[in-house]
Amino acid sequence: MSNKLLMAFALMLVIEGVLPFVAPAAWRETFLRLAHMADGQIRFIGLTSMLIGVVLLFLFS
Repeated sequence: MSNKLLMAFALMLVIEGVLPFVAPAAWRETFLRLAHMADGQIRFIGLTSMLIGVVLLFLFS
């Protein structure tokens, strides 16, 4: 179980690192826009991301 969790964490880091590596200017612009959003908007994005992740885990496990 812990091995799979570490593999999932490593894959998340790889995926998260693709955009800053490939297109740093676009990543910076996106991050700046995110920094100007209200807390509720950021929470909604986080909730949506978590729900999509849970649905994908349910469908593919």
